[in-house]
Amino acid sequence: MVSIKDLLSGRGAELLESLPPYSETSIFGLTEQLRKAGHEPHLISEALTQSRLRAKAQAKFGDFSSGLYFTPAGLEQATRLNVAAFHAQRFREEAQSQHVLDFGCGIGADSIAFAGLNLNVTAVEMDDDAAAAASANLRYFPGARVIHADGNSLDLASLGTDALWVDPARRQGGKRIKDPEQWYPALSSAIAMAAEFASAGIKIAPGIDYTVLPRKSHVQWISVDGDLVEAVVWLGDAAPQAGRSALILKDGRSHVFDSGSSDPRLPAIELEPKELGDYIFEPDPAIIRSGSIMALADQHKISPVSSRIAYLTGDDEILSPFVSTFKVECVCDLNPKVLRKTLAEKGIGRVEIKKRGTDILPEELRKKLKLDPKQPHAATIIATPLLGKHRAVISTRISER
Repeated sequence: MVSIKDLLSGRGAELLESLPPYSETSIFGLTEQLRKAGHEPHLISEALTQSRLRAKAQAKFGDFSSGLYFTPAGLEQATRLNVAAFHAQRFREEAQSQHVLDFGCGIGADSIAFAGLNLNVTAVEMDDDAAAAASANLRYFPGARVIHADGNSLDLASLGTDALWVDPARRQGGKRIKDPEQWYPALSSAIAMAAEFASAGIKIAPGIDYTVLPRKSHVQWISVDGDLVEAVVWLGDAAPQAGRSALILKDGRSHVFDSGSSDPRLPAIELEPKELGDYIFEPDPAIIRSGSIMALADQHKISPVSSRIAYLTGDDEILSPFVSTFKVECVCDLNPKVLRKTLAEKGIGRVEIKKRGTDILPEELRKKLKLDPKQPHAATIIATPLLGKHRAVISTRISER
């Protein structure tokens, strides 16, 4: 059976490196061309699969993807390279770690970042192809090694590591596993394992229930350009202060916001909603999931537009990486006919539709609005309850200066 190992040297490596940039439209013609050139069908298939994965990986790894090796499952779960760099930075600078054990390293995405900051790395992976990919991806780092084994069968204390990184397998059959105790390793097992190390980080699903988090941990939710991508439970020296925070990576810069909670298990405090002001604010998803809305609202003297709704409002413009800001132009009933008439009167022909707390489908609403693209203006429609009443807020997005 052909595997990634067949692409690491000899004819397989030559074939992979000779392939043009991946294109779905040219795949059949390229396959026929390679067969006529004398390449074995199974090797062609493996090389083209790897080429396709590298193309897909550009979203996470940028140009580095062209020199890395992937498995489908490994790429799906792999940490984005810019996010992995912050994992490495926390181990190196916050925890003063020297040698990280990457337990279940997959294709080695986090290990690459650890090694890139001159941390020694022992990466353990039980899957044959993933272990081969990790070995190849770490080949230029002398301080990194890959052990092809089930980590549960190893004497971890004998590996000489002082920090632990665990990214549990959270998918099965292409579907997400919601129960943390069904992950591999289970969250409780990963937490118990972490107790044997001076510092540890456990990557978790961002939608996790606060109640399953360890009390003496710092849990950080991470977003990249507005997309919530992961959360990490930091323990030991990597978590000098217990609580929750948001790490926001936006336009190549990083921003951290602390929730103010001293116990990550405590629920987020709900705020009293107030009448809509001159502006409406949408917090970054990492702010929302980390339970930081109260601290953010207190800092800027703003309030929710309705109970249990994550839109905030106030009378002063806020330009911050933590929120998207919209200037309120008018409010009308959340009724397509009323909304269509209002948009026409204001000369609006292009809209962005956002929603919270309502069951409308943005694309269905867009069709019903019958927008006239010849109209000169654009707007953002925010469908949301306002003090419990469903409304459409017609607004203008304010860009950060």
